[in-house]
Amino acid sequence: MTAAESGEPVGGTDRVSGEATLEVLLRRLDPEVPVPAYAHPGDAGCDLVTTESAELEPGERTVLPTGVSLALPEGYAAFVHPRSGLAARCGVALVNAPGTVDAGYRGEIKVIVANLDPREPVRFERFDRIAQLVVQRVEKVRFREVEELPGSVRDTGGFGSTGGHAGRGARQTAAQQKDYVAVGADRASDLRGQ
Repeated sequence: MTAAESGEPVGGTDRVSGEATLEVLLRRLDPEVPVPAYAHPGDAGCDLVTTESAELEPGERTVLPTGVSLALPEGYAAFVHPRSGLAARCGVALVNAPGTVDAGYRGEIKVIVANLDPREPVRFERFDRIAQLVVQRVEKVRFREVEELPGSVRDTGGFGSTGGHAGRGARQTAAQQKDYVAVGADRASDLRGQ
């Protein structure tokens, strides 16, 4: 058994850039699917494609198979990120972005895509690029329960607490938050939220 097969990190050197690389075992579940690859030097994510065609009407979602499964070394995880071009041009989003592929998972990587465009359907053909896969080292943590957390400058501020949107102040009262519109699943509520 090789080190990679045992789950131990194995490295090498990229032939083009000379940078250190991590070897990840990959199994093609569809013999014609291309191996995920980086489009440009320095890219963080490599492209994942779909092995099935699909058409999504506005507001619909589906799960697309990629035809690949991985054996990541312990201490690493892969994260499935959206493609910015699909989001900008077609309104395609990933429902659980980023999707997490744990080191122990050996099943097919699948991508949950949604068509957020309010008017136009989106079509995927076999081997269309649908997502990016980023492999990262992840830390294991041990949680220690305490009565109080140490203070910080930010404290409990979240969900827009730093401002930056349409000149709103740093913190909003409940009365100010009433201006937000919840977006529902139907077309009318979607248009109200625009």
